[in-house]
Amino acid sequence: MNQYEKYTKDPSETFQLASNLAELLQPGDVICLEGDLGAGKTTFTKGVAKGLDIKKTVNSPTFTIIKEYRGRLPLYHMDVYRVADSYEDLGFDEYFEGEGVTVVEWAHLIEEQLPNELLTIYLYHEGSEKKRKMVFVPKGKRYEQLCKEIFLNDHTSD
Repeated sequence: MNQYEKYTKDPSETFQLASNLAELLQPGDVICLEGDLGAGKTTFTKGVAKGLDIKKTVNSPTFTIIKEYRGRLPLYHMDVYRVADSYEDLGFDEYFEGEGVTVVEWAHLIEEQLPNELLTIYLYHEGSEKKRKMVFVPKGKRYEQLCKEIFLNDHTSD
């Protein structure tokens, strides 16, 4: 399995990389975000929202689990950090197979319910308060191709 690494120097670069990725997303795409607390998972999701032409302010759905936003494609933003039981049926599959893009923060907590093909992005603090390391791990041909496209056309600095 291939993986791709990207370093960003500040939140605006993380945001822009996510926005660029979102321009390539299609209905049914699933992006899982993992990593350090405060490493930029919500910033990344805000970038995805911008790339999907969503005008509403995006914030973490920590206490509601799922928030929906409308744009070029619907965005289903999930924060499953507080899901008590990983086997609890909350209808996640309806979102994963839906007409929009799903972004799941802390996805490992519902691993058994995730689709077989998806893109997991790990975000880590890298040295300074603002720098980040992102590791993209695609599962499936669709996501492998998506990574190749985003990294081939990436214009943010390393």
